Amino acid sequence: MNAVCVQEQVLWGETLEQKWELAQSWGFDGIELRAQGDGAFAARLPDLRRAVASGVNTPTVCVEMSHFIGAFDDDLRRDAVEQMADQLRVIAALGGRGAMTPASWGMFSRRLPPFEPPRSSEEDTAVMVDSLRTLGEVAAAEGVALFLEPLNRYEDHMVNTLADAVGLIRLVGLDSVRIAADTYHMNIEEADPAAALIAAGPYIGHIQASDSNRLEPGAGHIDWALFGATVQAIGYDGAIAVESRLSGPAEEVLPSVPPLLRRYL
Repeated sequence: MNAVCVQEQVLWGETLEQKWELAQSWGFDGIELRAQGDGAFAARLPDLRRAVASGVNTPTVCVEMSHFIGAFDDDLRRDAVEQMADQLRVIAALGGRGAMTPASWGMFSRRLPPFEPPRSSEEDTAVMVDSLRTLGEVAAAEGVALFLEPLNRYEDHMVNTLADAVGLIRLVGLDSVRIAADTYHMNIEEADPAAALIAAGPYIGHIQASDSNRLEPGAGHIDWALFGATVQAIGYDGAIAVESRLSGPAEEVLPSVPPLLRRYL
């Protein structure tokens, strides 16, 4: 059975231990951490170690920075790679599975003016392979994985589909670089989300769940029975992390999510 986790920002409490108590009371098996840049996540390590020692389950961390590993600006890209390397080291120190990042977020969309990015597709690929290979080597040394998350066409122009991510990972050639599949983005980008997940199955390292409208599972029209059957079909045994906005107060809408997902997983 896959662990069902929830991201920490929708929980309340002064400490991660308090958030964990709340998450468990709502039926969740773990907390997906969020990692800001400028060394902020690494600075949390003492508190995170204490929380894990007390029993908090933190298998994964999701990046929360202003720039990313596919940035157009070389200095920003190098900084993002350094920050992600720190995040990989921290999640490894906590005994987790890995850290995830998109190529970029909100930097450019081919669906919005001016429509043509300042780099060619070939240059984008070269930049991404370089960043992913550097981080994949860090991940391999730390015994964790880097998860590349495809985003929808309005949030990123480089990696939109699971197949896009597979192509890059094959070029990188490291088993420590895997895919973070997000059901919301798949709902937009994949003509057949189940078929796409099966095709990318050997490369899936993490899964995030939110519904078709970016709200919590159950608040939209994603077929969760098909989702669960597909997760089983590819043999994915990692966590399913809920990354979503909420249709109402957290205490009212989130407790229904774990039983919904577990019904089909």
